[in-house]
Amino acid sequence: MSDTATMRIVTWNVNSIGARLPRLLELLDKHAPDVALLQETKCTDDAFPREALLEAGYASAPHGAGRWAGVAILARADGPAIEDVTAGLPGGPAGAAEEARWVEATVGGIRVASVYVINGRALDAPQFADKLEFLGAMAARTAALAGAGTPTVVGGDVNVCPADADVYDPAAFAGSTHVTPQERAALARVLDDGKLADAYRVLHPDDVQYTWWDYRQGHFHRGLGLRIDLLMMSRDLAAGLTSCGIDRDLRKGTKPSDHAPLLAETTVP
Repeated sequence: MSDTATMRIVTWNVNSIGARLPRLLELLDKHAPDVALLQETKCTDDAFPREALLEAGYASAPHGAGRWAGVAILARADGPAIEDVTAGLPGGPAGAAEEARWVEATVGGIRVASVYVINGRALDAPQFADKLEFLGAMAARTAALAGAGTPTVVGGDVNVCPADADVYDPAAFAGSTHVTPQERAALARVLDDGKLADAYRVLHPDDVQYTWWDYRQGHFHRGLGLRIDLLMMSRDLAAGLTSCGIDRDLRKGTKPSDHAPLLAETTVP
């Protein structure tokens, strides 16, 4: 890692690693994270740009299924290796396994997972029930890691706004996904059962900032966003947090993702 006592970690929904590889390389060069958790890579494992990332100094553990979803873990090639990789979330809905929404591994003694939670589409859609089932499986998995006493970071696009402060206009989302009591309760169980903390809220309990903005109608420039990307850390790691922030600059410029990266640095116990 960049320092034997610290870990710098980033999570980012890249919205197609093929389209966004130059922006990903920009992020790696700018922030030099020890670990990067990626979502919505939208490529198979065979097509994943391992060599380009290795040239940039990063080993990779992708889990992809093609045009949709896809997750990956990157770690510095000159740091601790990516070990004990597990692809797929035990107990999740069958469709989620086919879509490649969860990958976890151990890096430097810390169990890290990259997750892309099902969107849910609409409250009466089958995908909404799948979303709640997926979040339930996440809670079971994080509880198992907590029970083993494993230092853990789960990062990714959770497709849930934890509170009204994470939505630019809660009234505009009434009756929609991402803000329902069921989704928020399911996400809270992931945190509570896994003894995890929302890293951004540990350091910024009252700030209103977002990680996602619709491409349409100038939502980014108008400040119409959602905070749906989280870094959830076991409490030993959360206690050592020294920074956590959103790099809005990577939502600007040429071919941006509709998400901005979320970065944190913590002291490793």
